[in-house]
Amino acid sequence: MSEAVIAVEAPGVPAPGASGARQFWRRLRTQRAALVAAVVVALLVLVALAAPLLTAIEGQDPTTYHPSLVDSARGGVPIGSFGGVSADHWLGVEPQTGRDLFARLVHGARVSLGVALAATVVQVTIGVVVGVAAALGSRWVDQLLSRFTDVIVAMPLMIMALALLAIVPSSFPRPVLVALVIGLIAWGNIAKIVRAQTLTLKGLDYVAAARLSGWGTWRIARRELLPGIAAPVITYAALLVPVNISVEAALSFLGVGVKPPTPSWGQMLTAADVWYQAAPQYLLLPAGALFVTVLALTVLGDGVRTALDPRAASRLRVGTGRKREAKA
Repeated sequence: MSEAVIAVEAPGVPAPGASGARQFWRRLRTQRAALVAAVVVALLVLVALAAPLLTAIEGQDPTTYHPSLVDSARGGVPIGSFGGVSADHWLGVEPQTGRDLFARLVHGARVSLGVALAATVVQVTIGVVVGVAAALGSRWVDQLLSRFTDVIVAMPLMIMALALLAIVPSSFPRPVLVALVIGLIAWGNIAKIVRAQTLTLKGLDYVAAARLSGWGTWRIARRELLPGIAAPVITYAALLVPVNISVEAALSFLGVGVKPPTPSWGQMLTAADVWYQAAPQYLLLPAGALFVTVLALTVLGDGVRTALDPRAASRLRVGTGRKREAKA
């Protein structure tokens, strides 16, 4: 089917192509909060990717102990002001162990962001496959996949993750395991969104025309339906990343996530819960990094949603105008 047919028959569905991408970027640029959030996210990703280079410039690594930099007589409190901040340790050192906080913080960003992104990819992949299969399959296939999806949605994520992570051997790479567990448990909502959107698109004229022209089911799904569901899928995926970061941090905080000596922000918060008075920076640094990351990704995800769905911005403008008229 041509893009012209898509544009005429499905005006509410963004047509794929360069023009759609230009319109998306044009709408996104009008949202200052989303642009600021995008810059923050880009900087965080850059820091995570460049973590080995940054720690090499500092001359430290995230696993080396420095017992001479902590006061053993006081229980391992860092020696010096602001938790042992110095030219060699830019953000100070970890209580008891003396490990460099800057090195652990930037390497923890690699783990936290990597786990969240990998889990999101797994969730989106499974959700799209199951949702499209349920919408395009027979009535029995739809019922079977829909009920299975309901079971997945009803499962308590944290409890199931705790159970699975507790029984898997410790030899399995922990960051990979955490990403797989989150992705395999929490794909139900996106599958429901994809199924509903696919059922809507399946009844449009351009899809019927493709079916009458002799196209197979999966060719129609690939060429006609997937571009139509791209906007809600991308929107939901953008909002899933901060949720998955929080879940990884919570699992590490509970002691079943990423294991030492591999650093992660949640693991650092776990070890910092008894040091918030003697060495507050040990708690504030990972908590602040986690807060800024989740906030920036949430704002960016909301901006992406608005840019992909211009009707949301129109409704917002209409609602704002009515409020102004009411006040006048």
